[in-house]
Amino acid sequence: MLLLAFLVCAAPAWAQRALPADAKRGQTGDIQMLPLVQIGYETRRLAPGGVIIDANNRAITHGQLRPLTEILYVLNRDGDVSRIIVLTPEEQARLDRAN
Repeated sequence: MLLLAFLVCAAPAWAQRALPADAKRGQTGDIQMLPLVQIGYETRRLAPGGVIIDANNRAITHGQLRPLTEILYVLNRDGDVSRIIVLTPEEQARLDRAN
């Protein structure tokens, strides 16, 4: 019973995602044709093999990324977007507090 109580109390701590330290924060803009993605007012190229992770920690396709979504994104050495992570409201609040 004690172990079960511990697991229930510790579950929220396990649920936090590890966000990349080198990621930049942004907001998606208008929907673009693949492989382009708009972040803020800038249009960037989604890198070959680029990954988009939704707020539920699932990989999604380029077409499922909605405008005006708060994200973190990582650029590769060529300046292409290699990873996009859709932020949850809790992650947004945590990042806001950190700044």
